[in-house]
Amino acid sequence: MSTQPRIDSAIPGELPSFATVTAHSPEIMARFFDLYAEFWQGGEVPAELKELTRMRNARVTDCGY
Repeated sequence: MSTQPRIDSAIPGELPSFATVTAHSPEIMARFFDLYAEFWQGGEVPAELKELTRMRNARVTDCGY
């Protein structure tokens, strides 16, 4: 998986990133971030375990972020 977006930034002068590319559709972007916040803040799995899982996944996949 690439860390380089295939779509240009929706914000003039900004490099393409997840946030600037999703800005092409503000409604979808807002709903995604609501869902993302619910995932990290809610649920049965403790936040610490979610973070450890995120960090391990980033290491295994050689994530650039």
